[in-house]
Amino acid sequence: MKVKLSHVLAVLVFLLLIGCSGGRPGQEQDLLRMKSSRETKKVIFILVDSLMASSIDEGIAENRLPTFKYLVEHGQYYRDMVSSFPTMSVSIDSSLLTGAYPDVHRVPGLTWYSSQEQRVINYGTGPMEVLRNGIDSTLADALIHLNGKHLNTRIRTIYEELDELGLTSGTINGLIYRGNTEHKLTIPKWIRRTANMAETITVKGPDFLTMGALSNPLIGKKKLKDGLVNKLGFNNGYAIGTLNHLIATDKLPDFLLVYMPDLDQSLHQKGPADLDGVEKVDRQLQQVIRAFGSPEKALREAVIIVAGDSGMTQLLPANKGAVIELPLLLGKENVMRTGESATENNSIILAVNETMAYVYSLEGQRLLEGIASVLRQDPRIDFIAWKAEDWVSVVQGGSGSRLRYKRNGGLTDAYQQSWQVEQDYSVLDLQVNERAGTVAYREYPDAMRRLSAALQSHEGSYLVVTAKPGYELADMSSPRHVEGGGHGSIRRKESLVPLIICGTDLKPDYLRMVDLKPFLLKLLTDVGEEGRMSVKNKRSGGDERVPDGVQ
Repeated sequence: MKVKLSHVLAVLVFLLLIGCSGGRPGQEQDLLRMKSSRETKKVIFILVDSLMASSIDEGIAENRLPTFKYLVEHGQYYRDMVSSFPTMSVSIDSSLLTGAYPDVHRVPGLTWYSSQEQRVINYGTGPMEVLRNGIDSTLADALIHLNGKHLNTRIRTIYEELDELGLTSGTINGLIYRGNTEHKLTIPKWIRRTANMAETITVKGPDFLTMGALSNPLIGKKKLKDGLVNKLGFNNGYAIGTLNHLIATDKLPDFLLVYMPDLDQSLHQKGPADLDGVEKVDRQLQQVIRAFGSPEKALREAVIIVAGDSGMTQLLPANKGAVIELPLLLGKENVMRTGESATENNSIILAVNETMAYVYSLEGQRLLEGIASVLRQDPRIDFIAWKAEDWVSVVQGGSGSRLRYKRNGGLTDAYQQSWQVEQDYSVLDLQVNERAGTVAYREYPDAMRRLSAALQSHEGSYLVVTAKPGYELADMSSPRHVEGGGHGSIRRKESLVPLIICGTDLKPDYLRMVDLKPFLLKLLTDVGEEGRMSVKNKRSGGDERVPDGVQ
C-alpha cells in the first residue's frame, strides 16, 4: 500500500494526540468558569503515564529524585495501588474518573471489536493499524466517540459530579474528559485535508479543558511548547507549563487532573529500568513546587497527588521470540486482516493491546474453547480466559492447567468481594484458606474482579489472552516494542503503580485505581478543619526554607 507523506504525518501527529481536540484562540471562557467560593485546598492530581515505584525508590536511593524524595517524606507513599485491566491508558483513565471497572464504564481497551458496529475500534495503537483501519474512523473514534459514546453515558465522571455539587474542575491533556460544560474543539485544516472531519467539534468537558495546541485557552497569555516538533503540546512541558500558569495566576479549579505522557513513550523504547525519563518528571514536579513559592506553601494550599497509571515489563530481543504472532498461531487464513471485513473464511478477529489481546469468534461461543486449545500450546502465553454464563474459565499457557470461578461464593478477598473458585488455584496464583473462607492475590492483583470486568466490558464472543513476562502479542500490523517496555497484562509488574498523597491525612478505602474517585470526592467535599484556609491569606508571603534540590 502506497501512503502519501502527508497521510503519515497526520497519523503520527494523531497518535501523539490520542483522544484530543482543538482550540479557541484568545478566549477566556475556561478561566472565567473556574472561580470558586470554596475556602478549602485545591486538589491537583498529576497522572504520570507508566510511572513505577521501583523507579522512584531507585532514583531516591541514588539521590537523583529530590522532588519525589520531598513528596514521599512529607506525604503518604504507597507502592502497590492496583490499576485497571487491561493496563492501557484509556481504560485506566476511565476507571479513575468513573470509579468503575470496564464492565461498567464500557471502554475495553485501546483497541477492541464492536459487534454492534461490526468493526474494530482503534483509538491509535500504531501508524500501520491506523492507516489500515482508516484515518477517518480512527480520528472519529478518538476525538468524538471515546468520550461522547463509548464511555458509558449512564455513569457519571468526577467532572460531572463536581459540577452538580457546585465545584469547579479541569483537565490538562487528559484522555478521558467528559463533563457538563460545552467546548468547541477545532481541527486544523492540514488534518482535515487528510481526514473527512468538520472544522469544529462540540464536546462536553469540565470547566477548564485543554489538550495541547489544538485546545488551548491560554493562547496569548502564556507561551507553551505546542509546536509540531513538540507534538502539538501533547507533552509534559506543555502540561506543567499550563499548570504553573494556573497556580501563578490563582486560577486553579477545585479539582485539576494533569496528564503527563512522556515517560511512557521513553520506557517503551528504552525499557522500564531507564531512569532518565523519571528524572525529567522530577524536575518538572519541582517547577510545580516553585510555582507556589515553596514546598511548605504548596502543601498548605493544595492537596498534591502523584500517581502512575500502569507499570511496564522488560521485553526480550526479537531473536528470543519476544513477539507472539497471533495470526501465525491461529492460521492467517482464519484471521480477519486489519481494515478488512470478515468473510466466511476468516471468522477470528484480533484486537491487540500490547501484552494483552481480545480474540473474537464470529462463529459464537462454540469456537472459543477450540481457539483457546490452540493458543494454550504456546508456552509464551500466560493464560486464556472466557466467560460461560456466570462462570469465568481460565486455562494456563503451556501446561493447560485450568481454573474457573464466579461471584458470590464462600471465599472473600481483601476488597470484600466474594467468590466461588474451583480446580487449580495456581493458574491465577491464588492463596486460598478454605477454613477462614479467604482468598488472597499474589502475582495477579485483584485478578478475579479485573478479569471478569474485561470479559464483560462489551458484547460479543471473545477470549482474553495475556503474554508471559518478556513477550508481547501482535497482529499483522500492530506495533512492536522488542527490547523495550510493554504493558497491557494483569501481572503485578504491569498492574501495581505508585500513589503519593501530600497535603492531607485522608486516604482511599482500598489501594485500587477504581477506588480513587470516591476518595477524591471526599477530599473535595469533606476536607475537615485542617484543610480549610482563608482565600484572602492564600498568597501571603513568609520566610519558608526551601529544601536542597527543591526550589
